Amino acid sequence: MGFTTEHVRTLAVAGHGQTGKTTLIEQLLLAAGMIQKAESVESGKTVSDYTPEEIERKISIYSSLVHLNWGDTLINLWDTPGSADFIGEVICAFRASEVALMMLDAKAGVQIETIKLWRMLDRRNKPRLLFINHLDDDRAKFDDSVQDVHGQFECEVCPVTIPMGTGASFKGVIDVLHGKAYETAGGVTKEVAVPEAFKGEYDRAREILAGAAAEGDDELLVKFIDEAGLSDEDIVKGLKLAIADNRVVPAFAGCAATGAGIVPLLNFIADIVPSPLGAIEVATSPEGSDISVKVDPKAPLSALVIKTANDQFSGKLTFLKVVTGSLAPDSEIYNVTEDKKEKVGKLFRAVGKKLVETRELVAGDVGIAAKLPYAKTNDTFGASADIPPFVKLRSPNPVYSMAVAAKDKKDDDKLGDLLIRSCEEDKTLTFAFNGETKQNVLSGMGDLHINIVLGRIATQTKIEIVTSIPRIAYRETIQRKAQSEYTHKKQSGGHGQYARVVLSINALERGENYSFTNAVFGGAISKGYIPGIEKGVKEAMENGVLAGYPVVDVGVTVLDGKEHPVDSSEMAFKIAARNAFRESMRNAGPILLEPIMALTVFVDNAYLGDIMSDLSGRRGHILGQETLGGGIEEIRAQVPHHELLKYAIDLRAMTSGTGSFEMAFDHYSPISGKIADEVIQAAKEFIKQQSEDE
Repeated sequence: MGFTTEHVRTLAVAGHGQTGKTTLIEQLLLAAGMIQKAESVESGKTVSDYTPEEIERKISIYSSLVHLNWGDTLINLWDTPGSADFIGEVICAFRASEVALMMLDAKAGVQIETIKLWRMLDRRNKPRLLFINHLDDDRAKFDDSVQDVHGQFECEVCPVTIPMGTGASFKGVIDVLHGKAYETAGGVTKEVAVPEAFKGEYDRAREILAGAAAEGDDELLVKFIDEAGLSDEDIVKGLKLAIADNRVVPAFAGCAATGAGIVPLLNFIADIVPSPLGAIEVATSPEGSDISVKVDPKAPLSALVIKTANDQFSGKLTFLKVVTGSLAPDSEIYNVTEDKKEKVGKLFRAVGKKLVETRELVAGDVGIAAKLPYAKTNDTFGASADIPPFVKLRSPNPVYSMAVAAKDKKDDDKLGDLLIRSCEEDKTLTFAFNGETKQNVLSGMGDLHINIVLGRIATQTKIEIVTSIPRIAYRETIQRKAQSEYTHKKQSGGHGQYARVVLSINALERGENYSFTNAVFGGAISKGYIPGIEKGVKEAMENGVLAGYPVVDVGVTVLDGKEHPVDSSEMAFKIAARNAFRESMRNAGPILLEPIMALTVFVDNAYLGDIMSDLSGRRGHILGQETLGGGIEEIRAQVPHHELLKYAIDLRAMTSGTGSFEMAFDHYSPISGKIADEVIQAAKEFIKQQSEDE
């Protein structure tokens, strides 16, 4: 059957690891009749964790798309990873969804990834629901979890369903909106009247829900105050408005493993969660400014490529969200980003790896096109070339890098092509040749992230991949002024080579990089040779005198020189300037500079002392810390890049896998003494090895 935009719902299921996202997806599919049995993650047979690496590791690694029908509503669901290593997959799912369904462990409450994901949603002002899971655990606390979210994020949380008991006595949930109870036992859920023992809790929850709904509309607020309550119809109306404006967070109780709480959640999504109609996407105008594009089925086609993947049977798969208009199979569209026409063949909806053909994707819907030759993640499709391109997904900076190479050199090009393709699919990956360090470097969100990418390539291609810790991109600079001269003189029959250059160098402020001044008077050097002198200086700055690293923050002044009427040339002056610069640098107190990273660490309070001590041991400078609530601490520091090369691994070990971090380059800072000596020695050994290999 076909669906209109008003009857489409798309949600990203997200949360900290082990909160039950994949298990919930199984139960939602089972309730809707899409599968015959809900499988456990441990079985390796779940719908949304279907790749070999997910089955082996028992975790979600990729965002997986499923769909189901509930009444006359089409519900698209993204199952997303809980590990910080795969945050790029969550970003894709958030962009493709109107609403997030945040999972919370009723034992643990708000956790580190909960906070980071919640902040991402806040930046997008994206509405969200809350599913509080694992209420069958003896340590589960539903009310405490609600208060934790309310206190941490200063948001209005209103329970739509509440638990009937917890731990061993948990037997189901009460639908506060409709005054019904759902008992679950042996995997079977049945609707019953609200038990007398829970009438008091139900009445209190009903009042809270009505109050939250009243926040959605001024008239409803007056009615709520005047009449001390709202009807079911009023609550539905108010909740729709309040959720659309992101004023309230509806909360649901349940146990994904048993299916408790699933039916009222699906009813709420179908009946009350806003449709995509009128939702805003951001595009870029021809002048470069942001413009708002409303989801509109009547406008010409526009769509955003959310992600791409390669399937061994179906080939290249393009996951896309239609924003305006509609997309039909066997149609020709324009790839605005690549400036090419694309021929769309079949269109599909997904149930994990299973693809189901569909006749149309309407505005607000998400689906898959197969074998589009040019499509890449972030591309914009349109009915014509003048459709404004959508703003690209904003991916975080990579935090972990490895130098990679094929053991057999003849496989290097193939490996590079495969890694470039991986970067096109996953925008949190980068792969590039570092000309300074002479290494191919793959960077991602953590060691797990990198290892899975390389492991997949090795398995599929049998290429043996060698990895190593990347060399650091140090810099060299000077501490004082120095002056030197150099005469380049060579006679080899016919025209010789002659140039004399006198120059001085001085230290610049950190970050100024370079300046060049011609202070020659009296025509000692013709103006036509000055560009050659500057070229020689720049060439000399490519490799410093200490360890061969690039030179920065140096001002150069050409003071004097001499030329020959026959034997001088630009080349001769370039050689003379290069040698004069090197000689000056040796006399100017050369020092090494190391990159310093801005580091933000998120850890449980129990590990705070250990992390602070560890950062000090890494020559880190603590800038400050902030308590985020729920026992989570945010630590801000500046730390040398060299000390963070294996931090993703070390932090995981120090925090039992719960800590996470973000980092970005901040500035360069001088190093000396033993540390500098070790860097210089390592650089000399590397240069020697390079020359031997050649």
